[in-house]
Amino acid sequence: MSNASIPRPEFPRPQWVREEWLNLNGTWQFERDPGRSGEQRGLPTADRLSGEIVVPFPPESALSGVACKDFMPSVWYRRTVTIPERWRHRRIRLHFGAIDYKARVWINGREAGSHRGGYTPFALEITDFLKAGKNGIVVCAEDDTRSPLQPSGKQSSQYHSHGCSYTRVTGIWQTVWLEAVPETYLAEAKLTPDLEGARLFIEAKVDGPAKGMTLIATAFADGVEVGRTHAVCVGNRATAVIELSGVRAWSPEDPFLYDLDLRLEQAGHPVDRVRSYFGLRSIAVDPPAILLNGKPAFQRLVLDQGYYPDGIYT
Repeated sequence: MSNASIPRPEFPRPQWVREEWLNLNGTWQFERDPGRSGEQRGLPTADRLSGEIVVPFPPESALSGVACKDFMPSVWYRRTVTIPERWRHRRIRLHFGAIDYKARVWINGREAGSHRGGYTPFALEITDFLKAGKNGIVVCAEDDTRSPLQPSGKQSSQYHSHGCSYTRVTGIWQTVWLEAVPETYLAEAKLTPDLEGARLFIEAKVDGPAKGMTLIATAFADGVEVGRTHAVCVGNRATAVIELSGVRAWSPEDPFLYDLDLRLEQAGHPVDRVRSYFGLRSIAVDPPAILLNGKPAFQRLVLDQGYYPDGIYT
């Protein structure tokens, strides 16, 4: 499948962007497992599943190519991928935007990890499971919307939609992708804007050996640098403050966003780089009003209830 025809081709994590990534959306092998016997039947190591599906659309949806509206307590996915040669000395992370509800993942027949929760993204470090050439990825998703122990939102517990409960969503329903990172990389950062002080607080977390590492943070407004700072890693964290030259507040009328460049360096040599963004605004409560940038914000809200008919959740 060409890049132009991959569904949801955009980078799935816009506030934490790296250059080296690979979108795994598109056609996967697929099999329903109503008896939950797939593991006993050897599906984690199978060369082929019985059908196909278009990821990331749930099998209940028309866009998936499956369009099965019945209950599916267990489903299986499989595809192969060749890791780019330029990633040879990198750590490889496999990301899932969302799988409803319980997921297990195998790489080349070995279980690499699991996740519980249908609405949260997760990632697995799969470097040690990979081999040269083609690598097999197998996913099993279990989903029981009729169980009182499983949060299912407004997914119907009956065969048909009823009342304000709608078509169910099973399995993968958000983008699947690979990411290549160095041995030591920027894992995440908490960004806290300070409108009154015209600055941004950064609390970054580093994964891997961080001794001697320095975080370089640069803010841009419309492509022009408006602030830069650096901080030495202490343990696996770095805390920094960018003083901004000039203030342009975020508001619904002017939803301006600053660009943020985060670099990890060691002895002046680049180690990792992430691009992000932030808005400069303040929120406070002055009963009965909610204040945005020090002014009361009138909220006019509409409930748009129901799911997208072709992709349901996706």
